[in-house]
This record gives sequence, structure tokens and C-alpha cells, in this order.
Amino acid sequence: MTRAEGSDRGARPRALVTGASSGLGASFARQLAAAGNDLVLVARSREPMEKLAAELSTAHGTGAEILVADLADRVQLATVAERIGAGDVGTVVNNAGFGFYGPVTTHGRDQELGMVDVDVAAVVALSHAAVQVMVPRGSGKLLNVASVAAFAPTPESATYSAAKSFVLFYTEALHDEMSGSGVLVTVLCPGFTRTNFQSSAGITGHGLPGFAWAEADDVVRQGLASLSRNEAVCVPGLVNKVAAVSPRLAPRPVVRRIAGQVMKRL
Repeated sequence: MTRAEGSDRGARPRALVTGASSGLGASFARQLAAAGNDLVLVARSREPMEKLAAELSTAHGTGAEILVADLADRVQLATVAERIGAGDVGTVVNNAGFGFYGPVTTHGRDQELGMVDVDVAAVVALSHAAVQVMVPRGSGKLLNVASVAAFAPTPESATYSAAKSFVLFYTEALHDEMSGSGVLVTVLCPGFTRTNFQSSAGITGHGLPGFAWAEADDVVRQGLASLSRNEAVCVPGLVNKVAAVSPRLAPRPVVRRIAGQVMKRL
């Protein structure tokens, strides 16, 4: 771990963001820094985080610790949990995650299990570490990033949609458990967002209309606003809100068929 210090440490609040090297994670870091937070940046790649830390130090006087960790590795995950357990982190954003597009038979077992390790196990481990220190002190914020895919079982994205469904239900339950404790808990469920996640998942997005896409900064802004209001679930954008509600109204076979057809268009 390395530290890039801003000009005035003082008693600034501190936020930890996983998956901070790009996409939503980098946007979370920028918006939290602009709001006056120092940061703990967590990702697998050091160089992008160093560049981001330098940018935020110049723009906002932000102090940033850089913690290089692969959250699929239980030893490295424990290091991040221990950092949260130090007790000086006021906000935890569990943003790191990844997915694959295509039938389960086209992916290796280790790919599928790695997705569960990062998208599910790491969220549980770091959420647990967060609430263990936040509840005794009576304050803190926890934001877990799921997906609009959490609302429907999705052929061609089976493990990812199931993993994000876990994050959704787990965080909703945690939200209620934390009621009255002073700890705010929200799950953010974005839809298609312009980040490098889509290309990494093998999704071109050519079959989707422009209005179905959101910008990362808008998604993050809405997520942080919902967290400040202690809303259990944030689904940014009208299209995504419809996509989240519809599966609860339609028969399950129809939901699966529609979700599968959407994925085939990607």
C-alpha cells in the first residue's frame, strides 16, 4: 500500500472504493473527493490508481491511499477488510465486479467461480467489516453496487444475474438490520452504463438504442444521493426502473424469455 497525501489532512472523512481504477469506481472516487473525502482506492492495477490519486490531489487536495488487491484472492481480500476494520473509513463503496456474456458452457469453471468470489463473497466480507466498525460508533455509509440484472434470471448471463440478485437481497436486508443504528446502507442497481465493463464482458451494445444507456457520472451521482437519504434501493433512470418492476409482474417463464432475448441483442 502506498499513500499520496493532499495538502491539508485535518479531520477529513475517508471513503474506501473498490474497483477504483476505472469506470464507475473512478467516478465514485472523483465525486467523493469533490465532496471533501480522503480516499482508499482499491483495485488490481496500481498505475491507474496512482494517476487518479495525483489528479484528485491536484483538484481537491485529496489524500489517497492505494491498496492493490485482487478481491478473488481471500488473502488479499482479508487485507482490504482489515483496512476497513482500522475504523477510520466513514464510507465504503463495494463497486468491484465483473461478468461474462454467453452460455455457462462457454466459460471455464474458474471464470464462473471467480465471478462469485468478486461479485458475492467480496461484497459480504467487506460489508461485514464495515458494519462491524460502523455500528459501535453509530455512524457510517455502505453502498453496494448490484445491477438491474439482479431483478431477473438472465439466460446468457446466468451467474452474473444470480450474483447481483444476491447483492440486491443481501443489501436490502442489511439496510433494515441497520435501522436506527446510524449506519446508512443502499444498493445501487445500474443498467447499461458507458464504462469498460461492457467490453470486458463481451457486450458490444450495438443492439440497444441510445436512450437505454447511462453515463457513469450520472449513475454515481444518483447512487450517492440515495445513500445520503438512506434509501434501500437505487435504480437510476426511467428505463431501468421499468426493467426492475416488470419482472415482478410477469410470469417467470416470460421474464426469462425476455431477459434472454435482450442479451442476444447485445
